[in-house]
Amino acid sequence: MHWPMIVRNAARPALWLLTAMLGSAAWSAPVLPTGGLHLRQVSIAAQGSLPSAGSAGLETASSPHVPATKDHESGIRHQIILPAPAPAASVSTALPPGTAVALTASRPEVAAALAEAPRLEAEWAVQRLVTLTEIPAPPLEEAARASAYAQMLREIGGLDVSIDAAGNVLARRAGRGGGPTVLLAAHLDTVFPHGTDLTVRRDGNRYIAPGIGDNSRGLVSLLVVARLMQEHGIETDGDIVFAGTAGEEGIGNLAGMRHLFASADHGFDRVIAVDGGEIGRIVTTAVGSNRYRVMIKGPGGHSYGAFGTANPHHALAAGLSRFVALATPVTQEGIKSTFSVARLGGGTGVNVIPSESWFEIDLRSADAARLETLDTLLHQSIAEAVEATNAASTRGEKLTVEWTNLGQRPAGTNPPDAPIVADAMAALRHLSIEPELAEASTDANVPIALGIPAVTIGRGGRSNHAHALEEEWIADQPWLGPQLALLLAIARSQAPTRP
Repeated sequence: MHWPMIVRNAARPALWLLTAMLGSAAWSAPVLPTGGLHLRQVSIAAQGSLPSAGSAGLETASSPHVPATKDHESGIRHQIILPAPAPAASVSTALPPGTAVALTASRPEVAAALAEAPRLEAEWAVQRLVTLTEIPAPPLEEAARASAYAQMLREIGGLDVSIDAAGNVLARRAGRGGGPTVLLAAHLDTVFPHGTDLTVRRDGNRYIAPGIGDNSRGLVSLLVVARLMQEHGIETDGDIVFAGTAGEEGIGNLAGMRHLFASADHGFDRVIAVDGGEIGRIVTTAVGSNRYRVMIKGPGGHSYGAFGTANPHHALAAGLSRFVALATPVTQEGIKSTFSVARLGGGTGVNVIPSESWFEIDLRSADAARLETLDTLLHQSIAEAVEATNAASTRGEKLTVEWTNLGQRPAGTNPPDAPIVADAMAALRHLSIEPELAEASTDANVPIALGIPAVTIGRGGRSNHAHALEEEWIADQPWLGPQLALLLAIARSQAPTRP
């Protein structure tokens, strides 16, 4: 039976629903474990080798062709909390992919909330979108927007709202207990500096302003979810924590999300980031990046009179030439990896040996090992070029190199059978949208790299020209974003003894 046909029969009993899903009249209800999670601690010897836990709860697979037998729940690297294996006498509780989402959608109060989402989008959400967009929020300077956002959350009710030391807005909606805590996050900041005209212009269902899609709209999607849950009395097993995170963009370097996961007792079991312009796109792989400013310094001098003095520009050119030759083969096969020299400068005049030469570079890969390879090649290439330039100089002081870290984002990916991915796909299909798995650099990088189940989903509506002054958000079925987030957050917050 087609999933949408099943989940819309909200009045039918849950047992009938499960029987229909499994497609067997002979199926009998599985024996579910009655105890809570038994926790144990393990150590990981090397970064990236995150172990998988045993089947301690009802988790589903990301593909109908992959058995759903694992619960990939873990915590901070080197101090990972895993569910202990189920007792030997217990019966397997694996269910088909998407079961948790289907059961969530079949709940009358959830069905009513999904139906109401378009009404909230008509005016209530738009008013808040405009208000938030017109408040400046450069990376790490989001205080004014954070204050306004916190007040919007307080007005909804049912939330414990606070702003932490990093500037994150946190609003906790308490669950019944016994279920995992889900962090539902959207970043507060934009790439635009103070002084940018943020006035929102409207043209039919098009809204134009810097940052309106990325990520004011993401923040508003969270507001809609919070209000739907409050107005319809939707209960969850685990807590839902709504978060407006600080410093996601550029120099912010994921500061807000890093702060939330800085300690081993952060308390978040699943993460759903809302930050994407395409509703059907699920980011399951985190693209990591290393960014540097490299400064080569020397004594400088007259281009003729001081000839023979080590020239920083010569060293820089030679170093980058070496790096490009060595790094290009790394990018031509396997997992996508990239490098880009974005800016460079130095020197004071055409007849002057410069006293400094600098460049800024961006290295990226979804594979941590490949990113490390590019990083190593860059450092080696610059070091060798400076050494060679110094060796060739006949006068003056030698060149020195200064490295400034402009930001590092960790890479990683969800396991192929990650339940959070399966449920995100099932939720989209319930909304009659075919999912597409993707890779990107978002707030979800931090939890994914730590082995914590996390995805990034779309905001609702359509976004164009991100990071441009003419950025626009189009109110094309905008309710799909909150509907997706609502279904996924509720499904992922269910207790281990629930599907």
